[in-house]
Amino acid sequence: MSLLDWMIFFATPVVVFIISLQTRRYIVGVADFLASRRAGGRYLLSLAGGTASMGAISAVAMFQMFYKAGTAINWWGNIALPLSMIMTVTGFVYYRYRETRVLTMGQFFEVRYSHNFRIFMGLTMVISGVLNYAIFPAVGAHFFIYYCHLPHVLHFGPVPVRTFPLFMACELTFALYTVLLGGQLQGMLTDCIEGLISGVLFLVVAGAILTKFSFHQMYVGMDSGPPGKSLLNPFDMGGQHNFNVLYVVIGLVSGVYGAMSWQGNQGFNAAPANAHEAKMAGILGNWRGISRTLVFLLLGIAGVTYLNNPQFAPQAAVVRAQLSHITNPAIRSQEQIPLALTHLLPSGVRGCFAAMMFLMMVAVDISYLHSWGSIFIQDIVLPIRRRAIAPQSQLWLLRLSITGVAIFAFLFSLLFSQTQYIFMFFAITGAIYLGGSGAVIIGGMYWNRGTAAGAWAGQLVGSVLATAGIVIEQIWPHFFLNGQEIFGITMIVAVASYVIVSVATCREPFNMDRMLHRGIYARAEDAVNVETRSRIRQWKRLLLGFDENFTRGDKFISASFFAWSMFWFAAFVVITAINIFHPWSNLDWWNWGLVYIILLIALSPLTTVWFTWGVIMDLRKLFKILKERPVDVRDNGQVIGHRNADEVMSSVRPAPED
Repeated sequence: MSLLDWMIFFATPVVVFIISLQTRRYIVGVADFLASRRAGGRYLLSLAGGTASMGAISAVAMFQMFYKAGTAINWWGNIALPLSMIMTVTGFVYYRYRETRVLTMGQFFEVRYSHNFRIFMGLTMVISGVLNYAIFPAVGAHFFIYYCHLPHVLHFGPVPVRTFPLFMACELTFALYTVLLGGQLQGMLTDCIEGLISGVLFLVVAGAILTKFSFHQMYVGMDSGPPGKSLLNPFDMGGQHNFNVLYVVIGLVSGVYGAMSWQGNQGFNAAPANAHEAKMAGILGNWRGISRTLVFLLLGIAGVTYLNNPQFAPQAAVVRAQLSHITNPAIRSQEQIPLALTHLLPSGVRGCFAAMMFLMMVAVDISYLHSWGSIFIQDIVLPIRRRAIAPQSQLWLLRLSITGVAIFAFLFSLLFSQTQYIFMFFAITGAIYLGGSGAVIIGGMYWNRGTAAGAWAGQLVGSVLATAGIVIEQIWPHFFLNGQEIFGITMIVAVASYVIVSVATCREPFNMDRMLHRGIYARAEDAVNVETRSRIRQWKRLLLGFDENFTRGDKFISASFFAWSMFWFAAFVVITAINIFHPWSNLDWWNWGLVYIILLIALSPLTTVWFTWGVIMDLRKLFKILKERPVDVRDNGQVIGHRNADEVMSSVRPAPED
């Protein structure tokens, strides 16, 4: 890292922090701290939520998988394009969740099922989520130590201090201070600014890679996979054990089954101004991610090229020598591409990538600290107490809980030794909660016959099977099922348990209209202002997601996403059929991949400008709402008789003066 790199690295988060401080005066009630007073617009939610969902650990995990499976594994993900497209345009689960007006998923569980089930699910969520998050600081610290070539020990006078815990402490302190200052509102604005800056950094890094390597050099590097483990040919990856077709299929099924189950971004789930904005944010998310997809695809290809193309053998030997000094095999596999990147990226661009990764690391830390700390108080402590408390007391409890999550993550990362792929660790720790939650959430949102007994059955079976899988992996490392496969079995058994027990115990259908605030239960503040409302044909509702709230611009955004998805799915079907009878060579697969890369290169600058403009408009609306909308102090997550407390008895406080 040169002086220029370090200047870019340190200046970027400082700018983000100074700008984001402007929201702290708007934190008045619990709903502000937990859900930004439900004032989020589509572009703001899409950009900030996307930034918060893609941390440095996700990037390292992607590099780790890319070095093993290349672009070949991504091909099979196209199988689910039609289904994922329909889920997105219809707002599957997300739309109805926002209609419930709950602040946490646990609150939904009490509204839909029971008080005790909320506490149980809150406990399961926190255990699963905190364990899942607890390696984030370690992975991030290891990345920066090796990428920036930091010494493992720093000397402050005569006192030696290990760099690893020091970096974790500094980064967690930065994230913790930000989220304690203003909760979800502060975090959303911070993540939004980080997303805007990262969008520009993405383009800089992508441009540097395209000038560093020719497409031919990239092809030679990517063509280095042995038979059965091709990095390019999806029909020649039978030798892959972990990252194979079964891994992809289970991941696709879990994407449907676990829609909105994971609560690492729970503040963003409750923050949309209304259900329509939540749906549009989901659709826009597919366009928002184009520049990010491009840069990480190019970074992965560049790292593999640098390490495997014979033309760069002398440089690769230096990287491999550095890797040989990393004694932990799991960490060594994580740092292969990052170490290559620190050598191949030019000065200045190296600092841009470091700043980009730091912003991503902070964004996901803010989101996860806020989520797991808030869930512990909202869905465990306060429900056990059964009585509401003063808003300021509740805010202090939330801040203490968030601080506790940060301390636990620091200690866990300091003491835990990683032994498996990051994505595998995610799968097994997440399954503690996710194994049964999909059945419980989807059933509760869409089936009025689902019961509390069915929910208990589905979740208990899912949690027990997932926990058993963790124990088996620890005492039997060579067990014939990996974490992802155990998760797949867990999902099937949990759904069957939920359905069977619900059918046996349902005595009266649940009032879904009241829970979703439809018909006579509708609330004026959730209404969508549309100048003209026309009749929508059924096929447009299903395939394009159109409804009476869609403007002409909304229709264009949704229809363009449909066309983009169907183009790639049609290509998948045709090319797969061709390869069954006339297999392509690795060069053919590379040339087809170039079509995708070139399209991303063309679209990335356009989407960056588009979202920058959209976010500016949403920020103006956000601060207008914060100034004008009154604060309901009863909107605090409490449930009374299967209804949110603010629907039963309201006490309104005026909005803060500017």
